[in-house]
Amino acid sequence: MPLIRISLRTGTAPAFRTALVEGIYAALRETFTVPEGDLFAVVHEHETANFHYGPNYLDIHRGDGLVIIQINCNATRTTAQKRSLYTAVARNLGREPGVKPADVFVNLVEVAPENWSFGDGQMQYGPPGP
Repeated sequence: MPLIRISLRTGTAPAFRTALVEGIYAALRETFTVPEGDLFAVVHEHETANFHYGPNYLDIHRGDGLVIIQINCNATRTTAQKRSLYTAVARNLGREPGVKPADVFVNLVEVAPENWSFGDGQMQYGPPGP
């Protein structure tokens, strides 16, 4: 059920981008109990002129390797699960493809379960229809 959007500067290799998706997905499976095969992710690359950030916001020293991750998910997780997710994502991306923890920015967008259609024009997670 999560929808992963990853934004970063242009110039990375396909293997780097694949490792981002795999690391985030593994963190979601570990902390949010996302089932096998529930993977929907897009990677957006941006030219320098179209990728802006505060390099020292909250006294976190970010660089040009910043990866902005937005995850849309059901509003069913606890604060502890969210903290675990952030830690797992930073850990995984630090291992492979080697993103500095300061360059891992994660934003969760929580929605009600009925706000998803995975295909066939159906509401797979919502209440039963009339």
